[in-house]
Amino acid sequence: MDLLAPGIYAELADTPGHGRTNAGAVVDADGVTVIDTLLAPSQWGPFHAAVEALGQPIKRVVLTSSNIEFSGGTAAFRLAGIYGRSQASAHLDQPGDPEIFRRLHPDFAAELDDDLVTRPISHIVDAPVQLTPALTVVPLDGQQAENLVVVAAGAGIAFAGAMASFGVVPNASGGDPARWADQLDGLLELAQIVVPGIGPIGGDEEVQDLQQYLRAVAAAEGDVSRLGTGPWSQWPGAEWHQPNVERAALLAEGRDEPPPSLLAWLGI
Repeated sequence: MDLLAPGIYAELADTPGHGRTNAGAVVDADGVTVIDTLLAPSQWGPFHAAVEALGQPIKRVVLTSSNIEFSGGTAAFRLAGIYGRSQASAHLDQPGDPEIFRRLHPDFAAELDDDLVTRPISHIVDAPVQLTPALTVVPLDGQQAENLVVVAAGAGIAFAGAMASFGVVPNASGGDPARWADQLDGLLELAQIVVPGIGPIGGDEEVQDLQQYLRAVAAAEGDVSRLGTGPWSQWPGAEWHQPNVERAALLAEGRDEPPPSLLAWLGI
């Protein structure tokens, strides 16, 4: 883990991308708060070991999204309370589908076996709350219907989790790209330093690049060729452009439905 400020750590993927996410750990007087738990055992195993090496009880896990790449390692933190939005609680109360996870993240398919189990939410957070002396948890949304961001205000650091993808095309296929772009204004007000769920640590410029992309998605009317050029032209993860623009177009028609290209990808 990288030390960002006293008691504040980030677990950053060596090669950022979908399935290669970031996580965080913050030490308070009563113990450690973990932010997100990564996807596969090869990721969350070393992360859990590094958190345990801090020598403090692991008291809380905050999930910024219910997506498996952020919640896959919850079972490793078996004594911690699990904090998340109502949507995350509903999702994690249902059994996951490892076959879907393997199709989404083929590089980790061998690790995502049929015995994969995530822990349910134990504490629902649907309003801003001072979770610990060091941390505030703030509801935002757009990546999915309900997300969380964790802010260490004293250090000027926000763990944006699923709400931020820097330098990698985001997955907006289950959210609302236009809403997500608008909600990022709130993220810019929370901290100067942003630890994204995917990609390197950034700040205003990276958040604004993500906003620009999401607004281009919303304006494309379902046509990838209308995305135009921007920083995203060089980002990895281009396979997400099609589901993203389809999702935005469906929402513009008043249809809260999965994008057809995503369903085909998943074999549904």
